Amino acid sequence: MKFQCSSCGLRLNSLHFKVQGLINPKLTSICDLCRQRGLVPEDYGNPVVKIFAENLLFVFAGNNEDVDSDRFLIPDTKKRRAYEGFLQDYDGNVLAKQQLPREKLNQALLDKDFVPDANLTFAENLSELGLEVDFQLNTVDYIDRERIRAKYKYRCQYCGRRGRSVDHKDPVSLSNDNSLDNLILSCSECNRIKSNMPYELFVKLNEQIPDINQKLVKYEDALAPLKKEFQERRKLLSAKMHLKGVVNDPELNAMRKSNKRLQDAIDSLESDYHALALAREDHFKNGWKLYLAGQDSDII
Repeated sequence: MKFQCSSCGLRLNSLHFKVQGLINPKLTSICDLCRQRGLVPEDYGNPVVKIFAENLLFVFAGNNEDVDSDRFLIPDTKKRRAYEGFLQDYDGNVLAKQQLPREKLNQALLDKDFVPDANLTFAENLSELGLEVDFQLNTVDYIDRERIRAKYKYRCQYCGRRGRSVDHKDPVSLSNDNSLDNLILSCSECNRIKSNMPYELFVKLNEQIPDINQKLVKYEDALAPLKKEFQERRKLLSAKMHLKGVVNDPELNAMRKSNKRLQDAIDSLESDYHALALAREDHFKNGWKLYLAGQDSDII
């Protein structure tokens, strides 16, 4: 949910316009960046925010005037998009919000004549503002990683497929816990899907689909020898071409056709495998979204 600030013109998440009140929350006509700039919400109108406030029984801080885009502090649309993208990156970054208070970030934007660069990473843009966030909280060394891999026999402890990714049960971005007790082995897919999801929630969602996990293991076990067989056939074809000293030959052409049929069958099986893996990923994504939605009773 986004609103447009009547002062700077930025379209930002509604949290930038919300202020907790003694009784009811308050929605302001301008964003938190402009309020920190020293501007007064009551000097600006914002009909859209006002309508939302009235319908949600929030207090509205602003006047009855319309939005005047000619007065935007950031008149250039391209610059506004740059600021919006940068602030959106911050809003969705757990580590940044843990280490860098929003007020400090806002003040840096106000103090420096710097427009976030879309060609730079979020960390690089922060550095240009003179701000630092430690994104490298994972300090597990090679020896401990190999120890975990050997302990779990190179098998993902979530889905059962082959895996080498050493995963933090409680996300290191939240726990800063690199102890062996907080480490488990996963495949790259499960590690990517889990991301910052609480361990208990991921396990709960995973336990709902044991048959799917078993089927994925079967796909993986079937594809590995088939791909190996195909590579062996390609090597054999290359060897025969070398020995014969020709490219077109009835025997060679027959081998090519056979290899093509095998490749098509492997591709078909792999397509089914990826489709099931994507459906499984959607299961986790939806569960994670519902969990997050349930953590906050407010819709704005």
